[in-house]
Amino acid sequence: MMNAKRSTALLLVVAAVLLAFVGTVAVGLASLAVPAADPTPTTAVSSAPTVAPSDRPTATAAPTDGLTIPDLEVRFLDVGQADSILIRAGDHAMLIDAGNNKDGKGVVAYLKSLGIERLDAIVGTHPHEDHIGGMDKVIEAFEIGRAYLPDATNNTTTFYDVLDALAARDLRLTTAKAGMTFLLGDAEFTVLSPAATSYDEMNLHSIVLRMTYGERTFLFCGDAESDNESEMLASGRPLSADVLKVAHHGSTTSSTVAFLRAVAPRVAVITVGSGNSFDHPAPQTLDRLAALGTTVYRTDLDGTVVVRSDGTSLDVSFESTGIDG
Repeated sequence: MMNAKRSTALLLVVAAVLLAFVGTVAVGLASLAVPAADPTPTTAVSSAPTVAPSDRPTATAAPTDGLTIPDLEVRFLDVGQADSILIRAGDHAMLIDAGNNKDGKGVVAYLKSLGIERLDAIVGTHPHEDHIGGMDKVIEAFEIGRAYLPDATNNTTTFYDVLDALAARDLRLTTAKAGMTFLLGDAEFTVLSPAATSYDEMNLHSIVLRMTYGERTFLFCGDAESDNESEMLASGRPLSADVLKVAHHGSTTSSTVAFLRAVAPRVAVITVGSGNSFDHPAPQTLDRLAALGTTVYRTDLDGTVVVRSDGTSLDVSFESTGIDG
């Protein structure tokens, strides 16, 4: 009787062990049949450098590969004590001024590095060497749609080089006058100045353009001076702009209080050369912009200033381009 009980107990123990073993095997097989969960994705952190001195507003470096063309992109090129501004609206491009004579090759190389083969329009704001000096090289290097100059001449080799380059490409010159309008893709331009056909000083002939893209506006002032600003104020045409290219490198000859109040820019860009002999930009100009709460960028401190917009937002970044000849 005792042996029978021991046999029964032994059988129960063996059965329990077998059940436990079978359960373990089943769990293992189940784990092989279910794929492991994906690892938690990590957030990529950009390593793009910020190109701005410690006392300047911070922005990320601008891409230079030319592969991605934004809705609107305006590049205020660092060409030293001179002017050159590239505007791209989708697949369309135009150039306002082209720096000094020695900047021409650098401007051409930079535009080509961005993949540009054609310029829908070129604008020489006025016949001073620091604005149209490199324009003959640009005309020779790219297919050009339209060319705008003011009704002004200058008895210089630089000016005649531009006219010769236009003639060689059989390009018709359009004289810009206040009230004219034209398009660059979805960007709309209005010529605000010059209003007259005769001025005593060459800077007064400067072409001033107001560009509208969606809800955003830009004002490009060349070397326009206080007399031009008075004419624009009297015209009644809209002057307000989110982004202002400050006239005449920030000189005291321009940027009057009344004009800056009418423009009321959120952002101002001063194209100016480091350590220039003219002491540009003038402290008075900087003070007036500061009083309006305008954020000021300078090519001598920030390099090439790039402003992008989708028609609503504004994004500012910087680039070290080495174009200055």
